[in-house]
Amino acid sequence: MAYDLVVIGGGPAGYVGAIRAGQLGKKVACIEKERAGGTCLNWGCIPTKSLLRNAELYHLLKHKAKDFGFTFDNLGYDWSKIISRSRSVADKLAGGVEYLFKKNKVDYLRGEASFVDDKRIKFRSADGKEQTVEAANVLVATGAPAREMPGLPVNGTTVVNSRQAMVIEKQPKKIIIIGAGAIGVEFAYFFNAFGTEVFLVEMLPNLLPVEDTEISVALERSFAKQGIKFFTNTKVTEASADKNGVRITLEGKKKEVLEGDCALVAIGVTPLVPGGIDLKLDKKGYIQVNDRYRTNVSTIFAAGDIIGPPWLAHVAMWEAVQAVDGIFVQGFKPKRIKTFPGCTYCQPQVASIGLTERGAKEQGLKFKVGKFPFSANGKALAAGESEGFVKLLIGEQHGEIIGAHIIGPEATELIVELGLAMNLEATYEEIEATIHAHPTLSEAVHEATGAAFGHAIHI
Repeated sequence: MAYDLVVIGGGPAGYVGAIRAGQLGKKVACIEKERAGGTCLNWGCIPTKSLLRNAELYHLLKHKAKDFGFTFDNLGYDWSKIISRSRSVADKLAGGVEYLFKKNKVDYLRGEASFVDDKRIKFRSADGKEQTVEAANVLVATGAPAREMPGLPVNGTTVVNSRQAMVIEKQPKKIIIIGAGAIGVEFAYFFNAFGTEVFLVEMLPNLLPVEDTEISVALERSFAKQGIKFFTNTKVTEASADKNGVRITLEGKKKEVLEGDCALVAIGVTPLVPGGIDLKLDKKGYIQVNDRYRTNVSTIFAAGDIIGPPWLAHVAMWEAVQAVDGIFVQGFKPKRIKTFPGCTYCQPQVASIGLTERGAKEQGLKFKVGKFPFSANGKALAAGESEGFVKLLIGEQHGEIIGAHIIGPEATELIVELGLAMNLEATYEEIEATIHAHPTLSEAVHEATGAAFGHAIHI
């Protein structure tokens, strides 16, 4: 069967690209070896947020119930139901993607795909049958699965990756998490909230090392109060595991040995490139594309995690639409990602967009900093979530937002306003002149713009 577009991979880039092509009236197929939605929907973004919501509620009721006037005789939880709820949420959304395929007349093909040549793709279904489809164009959206750690192979029980950690049958008493990026930090919060003793190891100077340093330091203070033990500027020099647990040797300020029931390896991802054709890759193995998302093979395009960082679902979706519109919409000029939000869903939440303060200084930019604490925000105080602050970097010459950083309640929702402001090249005066409803958390954004110039009212 011949198609206008065959998409390899059904994750955020793949299913969005397929649906977009279907909306444009094209004949489309999407080949996915597991289930529509890919890692994000089935084993990443969505189910982890379910787990984190459970952790947030339990932590709130256990530690702050009395502040709200509640008392409990016997607060407990059912670990198996926490895990099963996460899976049911993922299943529901995966079913939703499959419905969208039908709605947009996208053929959903199950199997692991590889190239025969530049216009033919073969895939083997679960029953062992091999089929071949033809395509005028191909979009590769195969993503990037979790990277394993040399010397500490994943075994699914005492050494796990993020996917396996989501369905771990027995809650570990002690867990060692290697890597303090967004995944490591989120799981550290989750397990700690339910009483697991957590050790979080990061080789760079701070937790969430890509974030603004001031934000990372604030998170470290919060995690320390929550009882999470973390080691920064620390390398794993030796590691071993057996059926009973793990033993990890660290080298940082001093050499020490950690032992635990389980180790979670969260040290990044590795590209998953389909075989059968010679696609040009960069030094780290990601597919190289031009400004139209075209590879070195004229009929093959790529988008999402497979073309390299940032490895974010919302970026992958955006890239897929750019790529597909570039293929099929006459006169459309695709864009490459420049400014994007990054979000971490621990408590307190962390979100950012644009330059960090250190990044702006490295570029020699002149800017002012506006900060406003949630402890001075009425809505945050009323909600009992007054930890954290909003930090804005404002260019001195034009007054534009060059970076925004939030740690605190609903940071991952609040960051959108700053993204829109940056996209529209809004100045701090325009944000300050926009009436923000009272009482809302978004007032902290409004006040932070004024704070950079001494205009903030409530500090």
